Formats: sequence, structure tokens, C-alpha cells
Amino acid sequence: MGGVTSSMASKLAFFPPSPPTYALLTDPATGITTLSRFPHRENVEVMRIRTRRGHDVVAVYVRNPTAQSTLLYSHGNAADLGQMYELFLQLSVHLRVNIMGYDYSGYGQSAGKPTEHNTYADIEAVYKCLGENYDVKEEDIILYGQSVGSGPTLHLATRLPRLRAIVLHSPILSGLRVMYPVKRTYWFDIYKNIDKIPLVSCPVLVIHGTSDEVVDCSHGKQLWDLCKEKYEPLWLEGGNHCDLELFPEYIRHLRKFVSTVEKSPSDKNWRKSTESLEPSRRSTDCFESSRKSTDRREKPRPSADHRLRGVDFRSSDIERLEKIKMSFEYMEKSRRSLDCIEKSRKPSNHLERGRKSVDRLDRLRQA
Repeated sequence: MGGVTSSMASKLAFFPPSPPTYALLTDPATGITTLSRFPHRENVEVMRIRTRRGHDVVAVYVRNPTAQSTLLYSHGNAADLGQMYELFLQLSVHLRVNIMGYDYSGYGQSAGKPTEHNTYADIEAVYKCLGENYDVKEEDIILYGQSVGSGPTLHLATRLPRLRAIVLHSPILSGLRVMYPVKRTYWFDIYKNIDKIPLVSCPVLVIHGTSDEVVDCSHGKQLWDLCKEKYEPLWLEGGNHCDLELFPEYIRHLRKFVSTVEKSPSDKNWRKSTESLEPSRRSTDCFESSRKSTDRREKPRPSADHRLRGVDFRSSDIERLEKIKMSFEYMEKSRRSLDCIEKSRKPSNHLERGRKSVDRLDRLRQA
């Protein structure tokens, strides 16, 4: 039963771009591998990494010669490295960090199928590669998890007590809670971030848009509340699920965070930043009104009845879970809303706008 439930959860949780937005090209003379959409760059390496579950996942390493830290980036749903590549280049320059990004099993040109436990194996293998191939130490790594990527990010974070920091970008409390705000964690839920975040001891930055229609803003707020080492969060007013990089505040706040955590651990400067959190807390007033948008998630889901048969629930559990049964029509609607990631990450529009926002910030700094 557990395997069937896990398989069904995976089908509802993962939406890899189909077809992938890139192919892998290897120069027979040099042996250098590149993404088909982009020319080779001296500071970028494209590779395949074997996971403990036997899958070869594709990863991209962007080197910055001035970097102190390395960002291990787990991207969001409905995206792959072809869409993330240029954003990685920009972040590496403007944050002055190295970046390692990767595609989950079943995404892009990575082998296998996307499942919760496969993504755990994926990020573990990429982390191991950073240490073995690039001599990156645990204490110099900042984990970055966007949307569904917050799942593997927090999975790895609970196993690395000396991490420098974590960034959670539009994170989820858990897979089930995206669909309905249940009050307890069920055994068949995936990415139980709400239970893992209290186990993390390094500073955590949470970034979330107040108008997010895919993952309600309250997810980010609750995860931030549960953090041990809180850093001033960034609630982007009017931000949706796939446009936060376009806000000038995004790169400004992220750069401040990286600069702060790169200072001596004994300074604990991120704690000082929490003294100014009261204004940020007030901005969370939007959460209650945003929760109303979840009413559409409470539609009956008769087509899912068979998934709950044979499971020993108490009557109270059954009543609550009945509210979770939504039609596949809703899931398809959510999937379509996620498609905006693909559109927004195309270099012709999204990246150009993002680049202008960042360039504008640089000009302000020079002034």
C-alpha cells in the first residue's frame, strides 16, 4: 500500500518539462560537455553524477574566482537546467558565490523517475561531488531550495550540522499541505518540511511572495516561525510563485544575507537582524486573506476515493481527509499555473527583465 501511495503522490507532485528544454552535447576532441542551448564557458562545467539509487543526474557547476561560499541550488517544479542556467550565471556574479545546480531524477537529461526518495539521493550525490571534486567544505555551503526543492534541501540540511546557511524560496510545509492545510502529518505525506525545519541549526532565510497562488504565503511564514536561527525574512508584496527574481529587493536581500553569514560564525550577526522583524511580521497580515484562496482546494475529489480504501483511519481522520480529495481537474489547473515558470524563465523576457533589475541595483550601489 505504501508503494502505491508513494507512486501516486509522485505523479501529483512532480511536473518535469516535457520535452526537456536542453540536450547534452559532448565535444569528441576535448571531451567537454555542454547544454545544447548555451556555448561553453571556461568557468562552467556540465557533468553527470551517479546517485546511490543508480541514476545519472545532470549537474552544472558555475565557478566564481572571488567566492567564499558555494550555493547548492535545488530548483522548483516544472523547470530544468536549461531554464535555470542563465539565472545561475547571474546569481554567481552578483552574490559572488560558486553555484552547483542539478536536475532531479527524471528531469531534463537526468535518468530515472522523479520520486521523493530519488530526489534525496540526487542531492546527496551532488553534495558528495562538491566535496570530492571541488574540495568544498560543509561549512562553506549554502543550501538553496525553491518550491518543491525545499524538500531535498531540508532533507540534506538535517544531516549537515555545520552548514553555513539555508535559503528557502517559496517553500512548502509538505506536499499534502499544499493542497489542504491539515493540522497533522500523515504517513503518506511527502516532503515533511514542517517536521524537519526545527532540526536545522544554521541561519535560515525565507523568501515568499504574498500573492503566491501555487504555494500559499503561509507556508513560508510557518516555516520561518519554526526556525531556530531566524534571519530577517523577505515577504515580497504582490510576488507570485515564479517571478520573485524580478523584484529588485530579491537580489538586494539575498546579497545582504550571503554577506552576513560569510562573516565569522562567532559574530552571529544574523541574530541582530531579527531585532527589526516586527515590520516584517506585520506584512504577514496578508496570510489570513491569502488563506481564503485555498477554498478552491476543498472541492470534492471523488476520483481519488480508491486511494484511501484499505487504510485504517479513525473516523475523524476520514472526515478531514475527505476535504483533501480534489479532482484531477484542480491538479491540472495547478500544473498550468506552474507552467508560468517555463515561460518566465525563457531568456527572451524573464531573464532580460531580471538582468535589468540587477543592473539597476548595481548602478545604485556605484552611485
